[in-house]
Amino acid sequence: MTDPKHLTGWLQKLVYFEQLNPAVVERLAARLIPRRAAAGEILFLEGQPTDGLWLVERGRVKVYKLNPDGQEHILRFFGDGDTFNDVGALDNGPNPINATALSEALLWVLPSAVFQELILADSALALHVIQVLSRRVRGLVQQIEDLTLYSVIVRVARLLLKQVEEPALTGPGVTRAALAAHLATTPQTISTALRELEQTGAIEFDRHQIRIVQADLLRTIALL
Repeated sequence: MTDPKHLTGWLQKLVYFEQLNPAVVERLAARLIPRRAAAGEILFLEGQPTDGLWLVERGRVKVYKLNPDGQEHILRFFGDGDTFNDVGALDNGPNPINATALSEALLWVLPSAVFQELILADSALALHVIQVLSRRVRGLVQQIEDLTLYSVIVRVARLLLKQVEEPALTGPGVTRAALAAHLATTPQTISTALRELEQTGAIEFDRHQIRIVQADLLRTIALL
């Protein structure tokens, strides 16, 4: 069983709750629902009723859409300390996406009603939630821009730079196939792009590790 003090301390580090009074966070922690998942376990499906806001204490999760042929496009990866399914938790609508654990994961669910009660009671938190959601919308707009306007080699270069800042983009379960589904390409095409990037001198890589050698050159290739 999770130590309540540990859970409260961890919760205070999450993006939505970092500004809350510790006493409020303690009461909030008592209303979280624990969920454990095995690698490959489906957490929820698009169209199902939303349970609430999901919090990742440990592990990796992907959220994704499926086309009519069953082909997967991964919208985002989530890791330790991340939250997801914000939209369903806030608008009381069905899940807008699918979610599956990429590795063994320890997760928590904050019921939608509890999250909404918290927002209604605290205007500063309400503004903070709007700001967090706005940043996430900007991220989705950037992702659409990358997929529609830039070549695979540019997208791969940008992904490598993002991996430095976003731990969720690496780690257990985040395979080359998963990254390909995120970049709307194939694992073979990613391997080709990595070889091309290595030839420029920007990176070095083998089957198990990629190392950025010249970050400035990689940013130039990424058109940043």
